[in-house]
Amino acid sequence: MKDGKKIGIWQILKTLMPQIVKASPWLFWGTVIVQIFHGISWGMGIMMQQRFFDQAVLLVQGKTAFGRVFLALGGMGLVSVGTQILNGAGNFLPGVLDKIVGRCQIEAIHEKIARIDPASFEDTRKLDEINKAEKGAENSFWFICTFIIIFAFYLTYFIFVGWYLFSLKPVLCVTLGIIFLPIALGQLIRMKFFTRMEEASAPVRRENEHYEACMVSREFFRETRLLGSFQYFKKLYLETLGLLLGLKYKATMKSNLFELAMRGITVAGYIFILLMLFDALMKQEVSVGAFAAVFHSLGALYCIMEEVICRHVSNMAQEAGTVVNYIRFLDMEERDSGGQEAPGWGDIALEDVSFTYPGAEKPAVQGVSFTLKKGETLAIVGENGSGKSTLTRLLCGLYQPGSGRTVMNGVEMGNLSFQALFARTSGVFQKYQRYQMTLKENIGISHTGKPCEEETLNRVCRMAGVEGKKELFPKGYDTMLSREFEGVDLSGGQWQRVAIARGFFRSHDLIILDEPTAAIDPYEETRVYNQFAEISKEKSAVIVTHRLGSVKLADRILVMKKGRICQMGTHQELMAQEGGEYKRLYESQERWYQEAE
Repeated sequence: MKDGKKIGIWQILKTLMPQIVKASPWLFWGTVIVQIFHGISWGMGIMMQQRFFDQAVLLVQGKTAFGRVFLALGGMGLVSVGTQILNGAGNFLPGVLDKIVGRCQIEAIHEKIARIDPASFEDTRKLDEINKAEKGAENSFWFICTFIIIFAFYLTYFIFVGWYLFSLKPVLCVTLGIIFLPIALGQLIRMKFFTRMEEASAPVRRENEHYEACMVSREFFRETRLLGSFQYFKKLYLETLGLLLGLKYKATMKSNLFELAMRGITVAGYIFILLMLFDALMKQEVSVGAFAAVFHSLGALYCIMEEVICRHVSNMAQEAGTVVNYIRFLDMEERDSGGQEAPGWGDIALEDVSFTYPGAEKPAVQGVSFTLKKGETLAIVGENGSGKSTLTRLLCGLYQPGSGRTVMNGVEMGNLSFQALFARTSGVFQKYQRYQMTLKENIGISHTGKPCEEETLNRVCRMAGVEGKKELFPKGYDTMLSREFEGVDLSGGQWQRVAIARGFFRSHDLIILDEPTAAIDPYEETRVYNQFAEISKEKSAVIVTHRLGSVKLADRILVMKKGRICQMGTHQELMAQEGGEYKRLYESQERWYQEAE
């Protein structure tokens, strides 16, 4: 769906209703049926009131027996009891259905994210859309549930009451229109205001959530406190919070003023209807019982109409903006893939490949051509911003080139399904994850279908340098790596070793180490890379690092500069090239190590 395309109520229903029905057909249709009978029971209550009042008047006039009055009273009581039972069921069933639908919608969001081009997550507009979609998913069920209640319960009730009023005096049917139309118009305007507010709020809300995380989240608070930047982030947080509240205040004020005017019209209409009903009684066009029942029900009718419009429709109006964002997210463009299965692992060739991040003016990688041979270990080096990490993402198929081709075994990687692309790929990245799970789970999560046998865990931990000391891991591989769950915490270097073990554990034909050893000393880094070279025999491997002393083990070294390949060869070949970029970088680091000694 194109950005900015309007989405109406029909599109919302067409998208969300099948999701809810599919989640639990029995609960969905049970809810609808209960709401319909609930609406009928309220309408029958008015008829039973008229019958009781008429019988009471006849009893006073001596024209009927007490038994008839008692039966009318009993019928009114039974209808009242049935109404309360249906009301309870009508409240219970949606609550249960909400939990089931919520789980299904979370799965739908995750499945959708899995199909979106990973490069989209570099686009702030896409991040805004995802943020808005998560909010919309939370509101979407009750949006549809409210719609069902309005049409199954309230509409049934209003049709029943309309038929009843028409049977008494046709002109009384205008009651529904006079009460309904002004309030409905007010809520339609309210929906428009709040939809606009949500569009403007999403990017500001994302900033606000980030500043809040900078103040209080575990990831940021140590540095925030140490550098004394808490007050700075607090200032930014309050500023964005003020913007959010300001947007909501404007939308609320505009909608409330319009709604106030509409309510004035409704009250005037309500008074007119009472006068018309009193006139009908004086002219004996309606019975005393009918007058009493209608007079009593008018107050209830007004309250119910106000409830459906000012509460339910009002909530729908406020939630409509977020729900529309959820629909847009579900219709967001996905990565175009032929779904082809992998032809078998082999060489990966980049042919005149260029890639530009969304919103960027210059390409991160430009005109790159080379072949990563099967079984080869390739090191990629260069200064910050030279395009090293972007190149690895193109190599493994995570990103698709803006121009040029990435080919594996003669098949374009863009035509392969995600499953085929990543089934035999492993990687360890600088920004690794610290899962609040046991040591075994932290390692085994990279290949959930592979048994976490102790022998395998011992091997990958030994290669990654994870020391199984009793004081560090008191319960061995079952030690929880989180103090929040009565476990232990690890240092940055220890966490990096666990992340490397995770990458080694996954069965793979291609493994990428993208600067995962920043918190490990150079000696330990060399040992890890030597182990890496050992397990990478007969497999394709890529190392990205700033420490050039560790890349000698590579079969070839690729040097990046300003998004292009400026050199390629072995360590000896590159060092032999006078004035080359690799030699300059290597010698500058060599001098730094000598000065440090």
